[in-house]
Amino acid sequence: PPAREIPRAPRHKHRATGGRRNIHQKKRKFEMGRPSALCKLGAKRVRPVRCRGGNMKYRGLRIDAGNFAWGSENCTKKVRVLDVVYNSTSNEFVRTKTLTKNSIVQIDAQPYLQWYMKKFGVDLRKKSKKGAKDAKDAKEAKDAKEEPEEKKNRHVIFKLKAREAKQKLDPAVEEQFQSGRLLASIASRPGQSGRCDGYILEGEELVFYKRKLEKKKKQ
Repeated sequence: PPAREIPRAPRHKHRATGGRRNIHQKKRKFEMGRPSALCKLGAKRVRPVRCRGGNMKYRGLRIDAGNFAWGSENCTKKVRVLDVVYNSTSNEFVRTKTLTKNSIVQIDAQPYLQWYMKKFGVDLRKKSKKGAKDAKDAKEAKDAKEEPEEKKNRHVIFKLKAREAKQKLDPAVEEQFQSGRLLASIASRPGQSGRCDGYILEGEELVFYKRKLEKKKKQ
């Protein structure tokens, strides 16, 4: 099979001194390598691959959603992956929307907005600057007429207020909720596990990648 042509053995390599090695044995099945998956952003397509020992790998060829954790809030949701924005390996992976471990992607913020609203009674989209707020408020007032707000009893209202009083949210993360997209990092290996799971960027890591993206825009 063609996979046998990609060995991971060092026999074909040169010595540290630069000399050629004498090849005294053939390729072995356990030295076999396989072509890289180069998982793309798109409708889910995963293929099972039988490996040594009867173990299975799940070759993700296309993936469009995954479980992403919001670490500081201890909240994980299954969300859509919208775009690939940065990859330290190569800009080619960004252009072709290839998903690899530690790719920086944009994910849909909606499930987290709904969760935050339910837990703290705060709509993160409304916490915007006053200039942009007026147009939004008019639209939201119109929506409110159409959809009657859910009635809460006094106990629930006070409970939400108490939670909100103790709550501190990273301003850089809060700012992203206005656009409805969050920056996240992929922690799983889509080409090996067939899953695209990760975590939302926060703190110094978020600052670092934001700086990288701004630098990229200027080029």
